[in-house]
Amino acid sequence: MTKIHAALEGVQRIGIDTAPLIYFLERHPDFSPVARVVFERAEAGELEIATSTLTLTEVLTLPFQQQAEALAESYRAILLGTPYTHVFAVDTEIAERAARLRAKYRLKTPDAIQLAASLQAGCDAFLTNDRNLRRVEDLSVLVLMDLVETR
Repeated sequence: MTKIHAALEGVQRIGIDTAPLIYFLERHPDFSPVARVVFERAEAGELEIATSTLTLTEVLTLPFQQQAEALAESYRAILLGTPYTHVFAVDTEIAERAARLRAKYRLKTPDAIQLAASLQAGCDAFLTNDRNLRRVEDLSVLVLMDLVETR
């Protein structure tokens, strides 16, 4: 786990995309160990996590389709019930910032919203599994697949 620890050095607040949260809660065999480090640090008070309300929409969709209320509640608990996770509503300021990011980097709207919320929250880094977002220079983009330790 040295890659993720090195990547988090100096990071006090991290924005998260939807995928890292899914991988963490649903215990993805490759990516869960890396995502777990972020949530363990947050739980220890070493890191704050920020995301947008879009994450709530994205993570709850499949549990609602599958009528998996326990999984939906797990997502709600971590997003809405922990002192270290801050969920930002998409207000006009975030929407305009997202539009600027879309224009500058030709991002998809959901990606631009997630990044804009992270910037609005004052994040030092953004955790995703989308390698295409590495081109964003406005904050440090950490890609899970780049942080997985090879055996």
